[in-house]
Amino acid sequence: MTPLRAGILSAVVTLVADQASKLWLLNGFDLARKGVVKVTPFFDLVLAWNIGISFGWLQNDGQAAQLALMAVKVVAVIALAIWMARSQTRLATVALGLIIGGAIGNGIDRLVYGAVVDFALFHVEIGGNTYNWYVFNLADAGIVAGVAALLYDSFLGVPAAKAP
Repeated sequence: MTPLRAGILSAVVTLVADQASKLWLLNGFDLARKGVVKVTPFFDLVLAWNIGISFGWLQNDGQAAQLALMAVKVVAVIALAIWMARSQTRLATVALGLIIGGAIGNGIDRLVYGAVVDFALFHVEIGGNTYNWYVFNLADAGIVAGVAALLYDSFLGVPAAKAP
């Protein structure tokens, strides 16, 4: 399989897994009605509608703000797709696919629901205090994994090792 095909496959798998999980949690599992669902002592399913960007920044549900976010997302996906098509390593290409699939998945949420569907909550209790991580989804996980893989590839990958 060529690197570009691997990148496209990673984008499609990320997008499908993200959208399938959200559809099932919203419609099949009915997470909105169930509220917080404890899965493990450190992981819960909880429905959160994120109208902002990463980590809840820029919370604004106005139509102009949502259109601006979508425009930025479209430009970013196009730029990432061009980068992916020109990528020289399989790891970077797959990583870019993960980011693209996640960005499109969250973009679909904005178009369909007006906000991104988040549902995964990790937390830990220390000394009687509960510390929560941000609520996220599979698209977010794909984006983070893709960025981590790009960083690895740029600093420790084969081309980086051969650089003068």
